[in-house]
Amino acid sequence: MVDDYEVGFRKPPRHTQFVKGQSGNPKGRPKGTKNLKTELMEELQEKIVVREDGKRTVVSRRRAIIKTLVAKALKGDTRAANALVNLDYKYLPPDESQSEERDLAPEDKAILENFLARNQRRRPASRQTRKPRKGKAVRKRNRR
Repeated sequence: MVDDYEVGFRKPPRHTQFVKGQSGNPKGRPKGTKNLKTELMEELQEKIVVREDGKRTVVSRRRAIIKTLVAKALKGDTRAANALVNLDYKYLPPDESQSEERDLAPEDKAILENFLARNQRRRPASRQTRKPRKGKAVRKRNRR
């Protein structure tokens, strides 16, 4: 069989090219495989037995993790307390009583307005919206 096909740049040999009608991945992804999110959700929803105050109770793993986080935070573990505050801030809505504006006394309003006026005068408008510097200046500052 004489073939005028020239092998070269972006022209692979014919025997190594994909065959028409045949998949490049014949087995493909197996059906029923789960992604990380699904696996994590299933693991956290599983029930386990926990002993609280001498009583055995059945709770989800997610609930058990939260309970241990709260217990560690109450004992003084700062990392657990930080994680708990972050979870609270991210997932729980703020209280209605906290979101209402408080009325300031006239003296306090005057002090606040004076402070804001002084600070706005001190900074030029161009510096308030200025982006951080990039390039050589930043690299020189970090070099020691």
